[in-house]
Amino acid sequence: MKPPRTELDYIAPRPRPLWFGILLLAVALGLAAQLFTLYRNARMELAALEAAAGLVSPERRPLRAASKERLDEEVKSAEAVVRQLTLPWAALVETIESAATREVAVLQLQPDAQTRVVQLTAEARSREAMFVYLRRLGAAKDLADVHVVSHRVQLEHPQRPIQFAVQATMKGAP
Repeated sequence: MKPPRTELDYIAPRPRPLWFGILLLAVALGLAAQLFTLYRNARMELAALEAAAGLVSPERRPLRAASKERLDEEVKSAEAVVRQLTLPWAALVETIESAATREVAVLQLQPDAQTRVVQLTAEARSREAMFVYLRRLGAAKDLADVHVVSHRVQLEHPQRPIQFAVQATMKGAP
């Protein structure tokens, strides 16, 4: 018995048409885009319905009335903020800058809007420079009752500057 004869076909099979695959891909992408749009619209509608249900929900608790003390405290806090914001900042800074000298450096400025008091921390190269600065601050038209609260010689610094704190009252309407 002889094995059956094997036929070898050296000619490649005919390729399928390319346009069919491209058409199938385009239809699939169009269908995917349509499904995505439907999904997005359904999610947006669901979110809108949940929000509307939350507004008219029967288990929603009514707002609690605030106590008189709490309201008074909030009003005082708001008034303090308004006083702080309505401080004449430009005039205050201009006054302090106009009194400045080359030998005095202002380190800190703390205005208190409620008491209309300004606390200023500065550093002077010498005692005479500190006194000149204090006289210039005292002569300023927007400040009254200028006085030194404390002073200290910086012994650890080789030039031994004087750090001092000044307190003054702001003039003008509160």
